[in-house]
Amino acid sequence: MGHATRCIPIINELIRHDFEPIMASDGFALQLLRKEFPKLETLELPSYNISYSKNPRKLRLKLLKGTPHILKTIKKEQKAIAEFVKMTPISGIISDNRFGVRHVDIPSVFVTHQLQVLSGNTTWLSTRIHQKIISKFNECWIPDYASEKNLSGILGHVENFDATLNYLGPLSRFEKQHLETKYQLLVILSGPEPQRTYLEEKLFHELVNFNGHICFVKGVVENEQSITRYKNMSIYNYMTSVELETTINESEVVLSRSGYTTIMDLAKLEKKAFFIPTPGQFEQEYLAEKLESEGIAPFCNQDEFCVKLLGQLKDYSGMKFKESHLNYKKLFSLFQSK
Repeated sequence: MGHATRCIPIINELIRHDFEPIMASDGFALQLLRKEFPKLETLELPSYNISYSKNPRKLRLKLLKGTPHILKTIKKEQKAIAEFVKMTPISGIISDNRFGVRHVDIPSVFVTHQLQVLSGNTTWLSTRIHQKIISKFNECWIPDYASEKNLSGILGHVENFDATLNYLGPLSRFEKQHLETKYQLLVILSGPEPQRTYLEEKLFHELVNFNGHICFVKGVVENEQSITRYKNMSIYNYMTSVELETTINESEVVLSRSGYTTIMDLAKLEKKAFFIPTPGQFEQEYLAEKLESEGIAPFCNQDEFCVKLLGQLKDYSGMKFKESHLNYKKLFSLFQSK
C-alpha cells in the first residue's frame, strides 16, 4: 500500500506534464489507485502474495521459503509487460519495487529507498541481489534527500554502487494545512497480515484509557467505507487520500508503523509521531531507531506498547525537515521521444 500511495504524486505530475499514465498493480494497492484515479487505465499484475510470519523470529525463514514463488512472479511480470507493450505503445515505465516491470526497449525506472536491504547477518546478500536488480533499469529514483540530513539513512545512501541514481526528495501525496485540531491521536494501520491485525487488537485494548478523541484508520481497503464509534474512538476501515490528508492535519499526534512512505507523509505535514515497527522487519526497526536517536520521534516494540508511553512525545521535536522542490520536467525527460 505504501508503494502505491507514494506513486500518487508522481502520477499527478505525469498528468500535469501531459502524459497519460497507465497504473499497473494488484490487490489492495490496485483498488486504492483505482479509487484515486477512476478515469485512468489499469493493468492487473501477478501478485507476490507476501505475508508475514506470526512469529517475527521466523520471518526471514518464511521469506526465504517464498523465494521460488517471488522468482516465478517476476517472470510473470516480465511476460505481462512484454505482452502489454506489444498491444499498447508506451514511452516509459516507472516501477516502484516491482522487479519484473521493465522492458529492454523502453526507458525503465526503478523507485526505491533501499539501495541497501537490511536482513540481519544476510544484509550483504540481500543488498547485492537488490542492487543487481536495480542495475537492470535505466535509472533509479530515490525518494529522499541526497544530503546528510535525510530520512532513509544507510538504506538510501551507499558508496561504490555503479548505477544512475536520482534523489527526488521525499514523495508525499499530502499538503500541510493549518486546521483546527479535531483528534488528539490518529492511529494509522498498514502492512501485511497477520501483524496488522495483531497491532489493531493491541491498540484497541490499550487506547480505551487514552484521554482524548482518537481517529482509528484500520488500513483495510474494501468496496465501501465504514465508520463506527467505540468509546473514545472514531473507527474507519480506510480513508481516501483527501480524507486522510485532512485528518492528519487535524490531529495532534500520529501513531503508526515506521514504514517509509508513512515517514515521508508525516515529514511533509510536520507532525509529531509515535512509531511501532512491524516485528521482524529490519527496515522499519532501523528507521524507528534512527528517528529516535535523532530526537525526532519515540518508538517501542509491538508487545511493549502501553498508553503511558505516548507521554514521551513531549521530549521529541517531531517530523520537521527542509522542504524540497523537484524539477519534474527534467525528471520526465527520460521518457520524451527522440
